[in-house]
Amino acid sequence: MSRRCELTGKKANNAFAISHSHRRTKRLQQVNLQSKRIWWEGGNRWVKMRLSTTAIKTLDKKGLEAMAKEAGIDLNKY
Repeated sequence: MSRRCELTGKKANNAFAISHSHRRTKRLQQVNLQSKRIWWEGGNRWVKMRLSTTAIKTLDKKGLEAMAKEAGIDLNKY
């Protein structure tokens, strides 16, 4: 299972770790993923997904069905 947000598709970012002497080595900036149970009113049940924290904040504003429709996700599979 990849470390990727299931609604927004966010994934790790390539970056540099810069030391005190300014040497640069490659590193990954991982996404802040959380396992979250969300109530889906259309299906009348709980849906468990791995979401980024920004997606959780957006869920409160838009709603689960609207975000799933934008991402092209079928909620019956979760």
